[in-house]
Amino acid sequence: MKRLAVLSCVICVMTQLVLICVNLIGQRPTPRKVYVVLWFDTEDYILPESDDAAKRLATFLTEQGIQATFKVVGEKARTLERRHRTDVIAALQKHAIGYHANTHSQHPTPAEYESLLNWETGAAEFTRRERPGYDDVQRIFKQKPCCYGQPGNSWAPQAFPSLASWGVGLYLDEAAHVGLNGQPFYYGGLLNIFNTKEGPQLRPNDEWTNIEESKTKFRQFYEQMTRNGGGLVSLYFHPCEFIHSQFWDMNFARGANPPRDQWRTYPLRPPDSRERAFSYFEQLVRYMKSFPQVQFITGPQATRLYADGARGHRFSASELAEIARQVEWEVSFQVRGTYTLSPAEVMTLVTEWMLSQPGADAKVTLPFTVYGPSLPSPPLSEPIEVPWSQFERSVHDLHSFIQRHHQIPNAVWLGSKPVAPEVFLVAMAKIASKSANGGVAPENVTVAPARLATEKYVALDSPEIWSWPIFPTGFHSEHLMELARLQAWTLKPAKPSE
Repeated sequence: MKRLAVLSCVICVMTQLVLICVNLIGQRPTPRKVYVVLWFDTEDYILPESDDAAKRLATFLTEQGIQATFKVVGEKARTLERRHRTDVIAALQKHAIGYHANTHSQHPTPAEYESLLNWETGAAEFTRRERPGYDDVQRIFKQKPCCYGQPGNSWAPQAFPSLASWGVGLYLDEAAHVGLNGQPFYYGGLLNIFNTKEGPQLRPNDEWTNIEESKTKFRQFYEQMTRNGGGLVSLYFHPCEFIHSQFWDMNFARGANPPRDQWRTYPLRPPDSRERAFSYFEQLVRYMKSFPQVQFITGPQATRLYADGARGHRFSASELAEIARQVEWEVSFQVRGTYTLSPAEVMTLVTEWMLSQPGADAKVTLPFTVYGPSLPSPPLSEPIEVPWSQFERSVHDLHSFIQRHHQIPNAVWLGSKPVAPEVFLVAMAKIASKSANGGVAPENVTVAPARLATEKYVALDSPEIWSWPIFPTGFHSEHLMELARLQAWTLKPAKPSE
């Protein structure tokens, strides 16, 4: 009997251990997807052989069942049309088409002509100069371009409102002007896959001989991402770099702007060098494709994957109260459940809520993009106190400004005293939070210094961020980076929907 009792206990314990193991296995997180955005800056309109390089890359990817994004320069599209390269156009049409500036490296490039313009004039000028190329790409490829990326490092913040007005929802490129820890983010109302970390490390060396090193790096990225909930790799190439000995646009190096009849055609690389380049690319693509959690996505698919959850969301009174409570003197974005909010969106929502009827179950939405200020704000060195009657009038004035201009003002006026919008937001959020808990309006309001914390994600002006051989020697623009910091009001993380 004792043996049977002992045996019964052993079986019971083993059964419990098995159940525990099963439960632990069931609780193990499922590896998440690693998305690969593969894109090509399709720009060389001088070297005819670059047409065939683009076709070869597009055809290979189609045969692999992979769609990429080809960002096409306006003049490149027109050149393909003039050369009657309908075969190249047809090959690229099987993929997503983006836009990569009208003439790319002919001067003035976007950063050059924008460097002397303010926010409003700069947006209008970007449309004047760049919209014709966008329209030609759409006409020739019979696709609405899904994204934009600047030529070289010729980045400018005034491009964003223009692109949004054209219906472009994605900024796809690489540079160091603005970024969010290498992750996709929203800035200027657009999804940005920009300033990432992994893709640039998978690029070839000058001789295209580092394929094994790139495979090893990708495996490391893959393992890290799948362990940590998934991720995105943004990887780019230029069709022309597979075949040329020199980039085509060195015709325009250091500010040169020769007429068309003086453009040089640089020679091709030797045949074995060209084949090594294509082999590098094909091996890397096949290798990435072999991983079970890898999914190649195009620009439009990325836009859907990282759709802005705040758009169309109806914010309840309890949500608005929590949003107001999270505002601190270092004003930043907020990450909440299925959506994120930029500082500009937080300010818009809190302003709307402040003006709603007391006790009403407010259902506030964000019907439009709210951009940052046009000019730097006045500094506030020490707290000031204003009567509630004045503060309340200023809230109404702020609401009217945002509704009219779709923009955060350069300053919020407390009667004759201008204060920075972040300063006013902090004070407004404190009052809104107290009101949510049954508090009454104060007799006086203290407005204290605050700062916009998201400015830290925008680079300072430096030679490194403008390092492009096409720029005139010594080109840089503190003005553009100042405008970029003002638009840090619009910055927030992008959350995948899966």
